[in-house]
Amino acid sequence: MEPGPAPIRVALVDDQQLVRSGFGMLINSQPDLTVVVEAGTGADAVRALRNHTADVVLMDVRMPGMDGIEATRQLMEMAAGAPAGSARAEQKIVVLTTFDLDEYALAAIHAGASGFLLKDAPPEELLEAIRTVHRGDAVIAPSTTRRLLDHVAPMLRSHGAEQPQHQAAVARLTAREREVFELIALGQSNPEIAAGLFLSEATVKTHVGHILAKLDARDRVQIVVIAYETGVVSPRG
Repeated sequence: MEPGPAPIRVALVDDQQLVRSGFGMLINSQPDLTVVVEAGTGADAVRALRNHTADVVLMDVRMPGMDGIEATRQLMEMAAGAPAGSARAEQKIVVLTTFDLDEYALAAIHAGASGFLLKDAPPEELLEAIRTVHRGDAVIAPSTTRRLLDHVAPMLRSHGAEQPQHQAAVARLTAREREVFELIALGQSNPEIAAGLFLSEATVKTHVGHILAKLDARDRVQIVVIAYETGVVSPRG
């Protein structure tokens, strides 16, 4: 019998030992997930992840010393310097947040976070978020991410006004790419987009690749951010 795929390697970064222990037990109970790093500060996380590779990092934003925002920024710099296609280059960071931390959330987006998860999310949502962000074909926890982005939309629009290159990049999308772009911005996954536009998933993936390249976007969350910054998506009332 052929061995199955290697488990998804997870790093837990939170200054509360009880939170790390609870998350660790939950994650390690799953056959396709394993915790490879635990850290209580951002600095400890950066040091540990120089020597160990994680596929997905769960990052608390508020910690003593180096916070989760600066740790995210440094880890993304490490990923950017890694060989293309390597596990380190593909590392994703999920920010653990609460809705009253809108400025932290905005900073996390710009630092390179691939998604958000509420610290009190149900266990099954935490596990699915790890798998989804690792798979890379959807914005994780679309309802959570969308509600949070709606909350910080005014700040995103203000930031977007300082970056006219985003408006120009969106204008370069073809009509079909623009359709796919808008659906990604609404939190739809590739299968959902394919079904809605009567396209194959392979075709949708091709369009997504072109959109990422034209927008110079790192991932789907950054596509959503650009959609808010350029006014393609407006916050819901």
